[in-house]
Amino acid sequence: MGEDDMPMDDKAKRMRDLLSSFYSPDPSVTNANNPFKFASLDVINTTSFDADQYMNLLVQRSNLEGLLQKHVEMAAEIKNLDTDLQMLVYENYNKFISATDTIKRMKTNIVGMETNMEQLLDKIMTVQSRSDGVNTSLFEKREHIEKLHRTRNLLRKVQFIYDLPARLGKCIKSEAYADAVRFYIGAMPIFKAYGDSSFQDCKRASEEAMDTIIKNLQGKLFSDSESIQARAEAAVLLKQLDFPQVDSLKAKLFEKLEQSLDGLQLTHEEIANVTVESSNLSEQGNNTESIPGSAHGALVSEFAEAVRAYQVIFPDSEKQLIKLSQDLITKHFEITSDFIKKWIPIANFLGVLRIIWKDVLLIDKVLHEALLPDYSSKASRIAVRQYIKRTFSHLLHDISDALTNVHIKPKEEVDEHPLVVFLEAGKSSVLQGSVNVLLDFRQLLKENLGGLQLSGLIVDWVQEGFQDFFRALHDQFFLLSGKNKSAIQDENSTKGMQVEKVVPGLVLVLAQLSIFIEQTAISRITEEIAAYFSGGGGGAHENGPAFVPGEICRTFHSAGEILLQHYINMRTQKITVLLRKRFTAPNWVKHKEPREVHMFVDLFLQELEAIGTEAKQILPHGVLRKHRRSESNGSSASSRSNSLRDDKMSRSNTHRARSQLLEKHLAKLFKQKVEIFTKTEYTQESVVTTVVKLCLKSLQEYVRLQTFNRSGFQQIQLDVQFLRASLKEIVEDEAAVDFLLDEVIVGASERCLDPIPLEPPILDKLIQAKLAKEKEQTPISP
Repeated sequence: MGEDDMPMDDKAKRMRDLLSSFYSPDPSVTNANNPFKFASLDVINTTSFDADQYMNLLVQRSNLEGLLQKHVEMAAEIKNLDTDLQMLVYENYNKFISATDTIKRMKTNIVGMETNMEQLLDKIMTVQSRSDGVNTSLFEKREHIEKLHRTRNLLRKVQFIYDLPARLGKCIKSEAYADAVRFYIGAMPIFKAYGDSSFQDCKRASEEAMDTIIKNLQGKLFSDSESIQARAEAAVLLKQLDFPQVDSLKAKLFEKLEQSLDGLQLTHEEIANVTVESSNLSEQGNNTESIPGSAHGALVSEFAEAVRAYQVIFPDSEKQLIKLSQDLITKHFEITSDFIKKWIPIANFLGVLRIIWKDVLLIDKVLHEALLPDYSSKASRIAVRQYIKRTFSHLLHDISDALTNVHIKPKEEVDEHPLVVFLEAGKSSVLQGSVNVLLDFRQLLKENLGGLQLSGLIVDWVQEGFQDFFRALHDQFFLLSGKNKSAIQDENSTKGMQVEKVVPGLVLVLAQLSIFIEQTAISRITEEIAAYFSGGGGGAHENGPAFVPGEICRTFHSAGEILLQHYINMRTQKITVLLRKRFTAPNWVKHKEPREVHMFVDLFLQELEAIGTEAKQILPHGVLRKHRRSESNGSSASSRSNSLRDDKMSRSNTHRARSQLLEKHLAKLFKQKVEIFTKTEYTQESVVTTVVKLCLKSLQEYVRLQTFNRSGFQQIQLDVQFLRASLKEIVEDEAAVDFLLDEVIVGASERCLDPIPLEPPILDKLIQAKLAKEKEQTPISP
């Protein structure tokens, strides 16, 4: 046993040492008893590689198949290394040969160059010696010529001084004051040096002429009839002559410039008529020069020249001129903003921007320090974004106007203004209006205002604007429908809408328009945006893209369902008021025997007819599906109810309570198998059927709140039986309607003191009399 245990202990120890060497944090630690404790097969590429130790470790860890595989791998690696070494040697050998050839060519080319350089140096020395000889021979003649030239110049100056009074007189006659000042300033050094001796008479005559010129310049300077440029030129000339009153000119000229700004502002007439000018600018390729005959362009050009002259006269007035120029451009954009609030067509808006940028570039030429292009770029971005927002607001207003005629003439909507007209008007306002807006915005994309690139920002603003527009349109639909009464009451002061006068037909139009937006308008608008307004200008949206069609479709899908249900509720509420008056007014315990169908049935059917008329104008026909109860549920319930009522008539009063209890439980049993309220579809039949179901449910509740005598119960029976035949013609779910009518009869019988129904012959006779009366009252169509 001891000999068998020893090998196992050594094997376990060896495995433990190998694992310890693999996970050991310090591979330098070794074990004397086991030289392979920390050895690894990956040390073959290190400098401390020991071939014997590596082979022993490889033989110990690998079997025969592994050794063969390792042999194949190492042979392949050796072959690859030999190939790489051979390629490296070839490459270095080629480079060495190329370098040797280059050195040989250099030695060949240098041979003979030294001789050529020596020849060139000899020729240069020869040319230099000859040049020195020519200069020496011509030196005396050159000195003489220069002396004669100086004498000639001096004589010209003397002649100029003698001719100066006559020149000044000619300048006074021709009003060439700038030339006169230039001549006189040029002669001032000579007059200062020799004016009291040699040129005394010339100086006196010139001073008299200059006094006349100064008086004329003063008169031009302080004359209000002179232009700003002429007055500035006079000021410059006086300043050159060191006139003492020139300093007082600064305040007067600056005041004149400020007053001239009032005439440079854009007016209503200019903006209204700017379409023609903007088209001319477009044909000229956005040329920034003044339009011929443009009064505004002429005034701005005059202002720019005045600024240029003002800079020359008063170099220290730069800050004042910059402020004045920026105030002019700011006022331009303020006036543009006022017009945007009232909304102007895209052609007028672009024309105004072109005029403003024409003014900016014109002033920037003479006052570049004002940085008006940068200053105007910010204002242009604000104006363009404001215009985009105002355009969407204008579109929203147009859509509201197309729908508010339903409010204005509710009594004429069937004849003169059918709902389909308002629906088509709403569709056109939404779809065509949105397409027209995109066409306008495409002009903004093409516009290049002074090199200002806003296409990326415009794309972001348009997408964001459409998203906000459809959200606002969604809220506007609820506002028009009276669904959000608190919001409408807040808006009453500005829009003049009254919640009480909301027309149900408008709500139906809004419901169908919401579906049109979801199914048609959004897809068309999305295509236009993808074609011309995709990408964006780097305006990162943290919550995703600015325009999300899926979100808008879901919003209007939900809005359509809510508005359709709101229309049904409005119509149902009106009929419910009729039902409440019918069941709360009479004393049912003292009701007389029924002689005819009650008038409330006619009113009820008239309301349903009105609903059907509205639905036919807006909604399509649905798939005709008359839900009739099968023999297993509805029919058996009806037949059993009828049989139970027959038993009630034949049985004595002692068994009446038992029959009523049985009928009640049977009705509840079969009620669970009839689905009363289903999802309302966008069809004529579905809307009418839903209204009928809600009204019958209300009728059932009102019946349960009253106590009837036999005659009252029979009156309910007669009215319900007449309704049963009439409602079958207009509803699509006969099973649910029959079930609800049966529930009304059962409820009335439960609340009746003596529930004995009318005999079938009497019931049929009364119904036929009602039908004959209606036929007599119905006019015969030609």
